[in-house]
Amino acid sequence: MIPFYLSRPRLVRDSRPFENVGFNGGRRMPLDVHVDDDAYMITAAVPGYKAEELKIQILHDVVTLSAEKEHSENGDGQYLVRELPLGEFSRSLRLPEPVDPSKAEAKVENGVLTLRLPKSEEARPRTIKVQAK
Repeated sequence: MIPFYLSRPRLVRDSRPFENVGFNGGRRMPLDVHVDDDAYMITAAVPGYKAEELKIQILHDVVTLSAEKEHSENGDGQYLVRELPLGEFSRSLRLPEPVDPSKAEAKVENGVLTLRLPKSEEARPRTIKVQAK
């Protein structure tokens, strides 16, 4: 008998349009992706990171958000608990349509990164007027 988890049909690739790309090093940057007719809005939690510590790369339909925090020593003594994020981590997403990186806007405020990625002209919906003869 075939186990149930092996006998289920595979899901169609388009059922998860905002799929992760690659391995993110064990830590994940939590985020939300919102889409409308003109753009994608990505909101990511980046508590404790400054704007200069964040990096955004866009290549075709793949967006990579990464951050790096330098290790810092806090005077004398040892840590009993150290849970704040240090080092480097990233998150890559493949969007369903290409975006226009030249018009992208990003800001960080109160530990939240907001990224607006306008869709490329080819990806935007168009209305075509029908003419009567």
